[in-house]
This record gives sequence, C-alpha cells and structure tokens, in this order.
Amino acid sequence: MKVVFYVNKIASEIIKYRVTYLEMKNRPSFDWPKTLKHKLTILKAENIPSWYFLFFYKQVGKNYYWTDWLNKTDKEVNDFVNDKNVIFYTLIKDGWPVGFFMLDYRTINICNLSFLGLVEEAIGIGLGEYLLKTAILTAWDSKKIGTLTVNTCSLDHKRALQLYQKNGFSPVEFKDFEKYV
Repeated sequence: MKVVFYVNKIASEIIKYRVTYLEMKNRPSFDWPKTLKHKLTILKAENIPSWYFLFFYKQVGKNYYWTDWLNKTDKEVNDFVNDKNVIFYTLIKDGWPVGFFMLDYRTINICNLSFLGLVEEAIGIGLGEYLLKTAILTAWDSKKIGTLTVNTCSLDHKRALQLYQKNGFSPVEFKDFEKYV
C-alpha cells in the first residue's frame, strides 16, 4: 500500500511491506543446476571495492526499493563486503555481469544468503533459479553450517518467496514495516 504525503512541498510516499524470514536446516537433495543455453560463469570476488557491491545493489534493487545500503558510509560497506566471513559471487552471462549473491558466515553454524539478484535485463530467462540453487549448494559446501537463512519482502520480485520455498526454504517469521521513499 502506498500513501502519498507532502513534506516541504516535496511528495513522499509511505510504503508498507512484509519481510518473510526463511531457513533451511538440511542440505537439499537437488544437484548442481545445469548451465542452460547461456554461457555462464560464477566468479568469487575478493578484495572488492565498495562501489562494486553498490553497483549490483543499485542495479538489482532499483525496482524493489533497495535503499538501506545506499545510506551507509563507504567504510561500513567496505567492512561488510570484505569481511573474511562474507563471500561475494558474481554471475557472468555472455561476458558481462548479470547477477550476484553473497553468503554471510559471520554467525557460528549459520550462513545467511544476504543478497541474491539479477539485473533487469537478465530477469525472465531462467537465471533466477540457476543462481539460487548455485548459492544454496555453495553455502552448504563452503563451510560447516547447520542452518541456511534468507529473507525476502513483499517489495522484492513477485516470485521471490515462491522460489525460495520451492527450493527448500521454510518461513519462520514475518514482520511488517513502513518505509518512506
């Protein structure tokens, strides 16, 4: 629901949304996804500059009100993306970056799939499930974990929650929020 109001003659909106927190307690039984008909590569990035993360954050999140990390300082972004327990992966299709995911192992025995997404030009061609399955299996293979977590919200892609559940995540909590945009 959107509510428009004016502050100092500038239109603003209040957007209400629901965050769904999900988890997976066991490694799924599915195999690594096939590479489809596209030339795909997934690269692990190391020592990345904060702008690289913010590039993907902006491109992937521009239609879904991803704004929280845009208000962080360069140091905060850099400290997160270059933490030794946070791993950044880039999906390359036909030689150019089309998506990313980040695995956050900062909590003992838990991996949080902190970010996962595709740029607008890569949506609708089957890459979302490919990227998600790769992220899930990478998370379970990378380090010893007991739980894989992720969250999504009603502002994300309309199929995000369904895709997470289809691939083995179960909802464990819901929270409602408001955001001013």
